[in-house]
Amino acid sequence: MKMSVDLKALKRLSRCEAGATAVEYALLMGLMALALIGALNATGSGTQDKWDGVSEDVGDAMNGV
Repeated sequence: MKMSVDLKALKRLSRCEAGATAVEYALLMGLMALALIGALNATGSGTQDKWDGVSEDVGDAMNGV
């Protein structure tokens, strides 16, 4: 079984930019997701202490302290 290579088809594929654009968008989306995860992580750990304080205050109020 002999495989032939169609040079015209290869040249058309090399000029096609749709695949490259999709890859670029995928990379951008990945970077945006990493930035979002990092921002949420930083914000979450900062607000965790505040919510712990609120929880303690509510618990103290419920216990009549």
